[in-house]
Amino acid sequence: MERTRRHRTYFVLMGACLVLILLAWNVVRLWSTTAAVVMSVVAAIIPPVAAFVGNQGALDESAPSTPDEDR
Repeated sequence: MERTRRHRTYFVLMGACLVLILLAWNVVRLWSTTAAVVMSVVAAIIPPVAAFVGNQGALDESAPSTPDEDR
């Protein structure tokens, strides 16, 4: 995955996390506390996934090239 795509995916996931939290506790809780809690749990799972996606392949980009790769 290229760097720009990873960053875009990370920001989309974190934006979705923020939207879920804001909707859960400002709108959904008025009708269903259970649904708001479920939305919060889903929002809590998103940041580790976003970090994984954002860092995927970053080590390959920063690794120095080996003599075999220079040829």
